[in-house]
Amino acid sequence: MRIKVIEVSSDTNIGGAGKCLLTLLENFDYGRFDVSVVLPRNSLLKPHIVKMGIKVTEADNIADKSLDISAIRTLTRIFKREKPDIVHTHASMSARIAARLAGAKVVYTRHSVFPPSERISKGLGKAVNGAVNNYFADKIIAVAEAAKENLTDTGIDERKIKVILNGVDGLSPVSEDERRIIKKRFDLPDTCKAVSIVARLEDVKGHEYFIDAAERLLQRGHKLRFYIAGTGSCEQQLKEKVKQLNRGEQIIFTGFIPDVDKLMAITDIQVNASYGTEATSLALLEGMSLGIPAVVSDFGGNPGVISDGVNGFVVPKRNARALADGIEKLLTDSELYEKMSENSKKVFAKTFTAAAMTRQTEDVYSSLINKEGV
Repeated sequence: MRIKVIEVSSDTNIGGAGKCLLTLLENFDYGRFDVSVVLPRNSLLKPHIVKMGIKVTEADNIADKSLDISAIRTLTRIFKREKPDIVHTHASMSARIAARLAGAKVVYTRHSVFPPSERISKGLGKAVNGAVNNYFADKIIAVAEAAKENLTDTGIDERKIKVILNGVDGLSPVSEDERRIIKKRFDLPDTCKAVSIVARLEDVKGHEYFIDAAERLLQRGHKLRFYIAGTGSCEQQLKEKVKQLNRGEQIIFTGFIPDVDKLMAITDIQVNASYGTEATSLALLEGMSLGIPAVVSDFGGNPGVISDGVNGFVVPKRNARALADGIEKLLTDSELYEKMSENSKKVFAKTFTAAAMTRQTEDVYSSLINKEGV
């Protein structure tokens, strides 16, 4: 008899957590698991999931928020009707409470890493936060060691936590003919190498340091194009910064790219400059599958993906000079670059595949049910 699982996401857009959910759904062993999904109404995830032939139930009052009393009532009705063995919620506290009320086992994935506030990491606040989260989860998945540390720092029982690193389906290399077409699309001259950052344009993602590093490298005479892929609330101020530097030709904003694999196909070096929130960057993983070394900040889950001196460089956060120096090392030492490129492919294949992430998640489900003797 298959284990019945309901996956719950409160996301209306497709971010990192949504991409992880889609990857799980594409790779589950449906011979062992009967999986359906609960989403907020009009979520952009729905068309992708429906296309896979997976049942989607839409719920009110869960969109982009963790806790809502009316959402608890709605979700409890859904869970009591569907009778899942396990509810796996991707951040929603409403779903965790509703699953408990419906008698299902509860799995919660912590997708983000950010410094916890003192309100929940000290004294009574820590004790209360720990007690609540420990009660409303049978198992908690942390997508990076840094995410696990966030959880334990706020009172959550370490024994409940399982670290499962994000995984992705690897990208396929393109032919030389297709590469020429893609380079033309992104205005990349044959004489220039490409350095890319793929992240939401938000303050904590460190794009200002990426731009400052780009300016340093351009002043040093390197022939480069720097690509900033994504959108966000800081877009206009970042564009203004590039305009003031008069680097609009060399530092290019691509906006949202639905086929980011095309940008990856022409990227020589990838950068992640986060300093406020970062778990396991899916963009870094996709780049690694193609053998793209990276220079990353030492924040959050980045050091769990990039090993300094192995498949890239890890540098202090908020440090444009260090970013520039790391990129320059890769640009100017072809032997080092090739070594790190090969290492990137090896590390990805060993640790960060979609199959590895999915099998470990399935093991969490199975272990919870087996404890019940089902």
